[in-house]
Amino acid sequence: MINFEELEAKYKKLGVQTPTKDMIKTPEEIEGIREAGRINTLVLDEVAKHIRPGITTEDINTIVHNKTLELGGIPAPLNYEGFPKSVCTSVNDAVCHGIPDKHQVLKSGDIINVDCTTIYNGYYGDASRMFLIGECDEISKDLVKVTKEALDLAFNTLKPYSRLRNIGYVIEKYVKEHGYTVVHEIGGHGVGKEFHEDPFVYHYGKKDTGMVLFPGMVITIEPMVNEGSRHVFLDASNNWTIYTDDGGYSAQWEYTILIGEDKCEILSH
Repeated sequence: MINFEELEAKYKKLGVQTPTKDMIKTPEEIEGIREAGRINTLVLDEVAKHIRPGITTEDINTIVHNKTLELGGIPAPLNYEGFPKSVCTSVNDAVCHGIPDKHQVLKSGDIINVDCTTIYNGYYGDASRMFLIGECDEISKDLVKVTKEALDLAFNTLKPYSRLRNIGYVIEKYVKEHGYTVVHEIGGHGVGKEFHEDPFVYHYGKKDTGMVLFPGMVITIEPMVNEGSRHVFLDASNNWTIYTDDGGYSAQWEYTILIGEDKCEILSH
């Protein structure tokens, strides 16, 4: 276990923002979050077995809901601030928070993000994956690939005592090099004891700025990458789903990550 007070004093002397003590999870809490993350990964694995052209996004919701309950979990999105379903399904130009619908049939050429969060014994695991449906064009394939690579690059460069905005710096630099843009308005977050906790995790930013990351923190990294403009809007008809301004496709991948004492660990993917 870290000595929080000593670390806080050390970095404050350097003028560096530090996490608050409630952002640091105990070993017992970390084990609980790890198990919730494992269950959450299994739920996404179940989606991967069944997703294909011809199924509806409501079918995906049913798969997630039933598998979560089978594994002893609770689907965190259901009734969260009024969200009506057990999972988010964001198709093509939907950036995030797509609501499953029995009339939305997946067809060849679609791309979809399935964002799944599971509560297990009071702890939260959170992750999302992209799926290419049937035969997709090369731009869609590349967008999905580059987004995953950006997330993996951010994870692989993440270390205890690194700075929070390095995550976004690495992601946006990589994405821009490949001709895409990063959504700024929505980011990752702390997670584990609640669905959304501090800190906010930016997917863009200046290198070596922001909060120092202490061991024991658990965060999500979940870049949303657009084919065209980075600008987005909220669907006023449901007040949940975010879409690209220009109708271009958007991709997102998400991990739950533990900042460990020596290295970082993916807890759900």
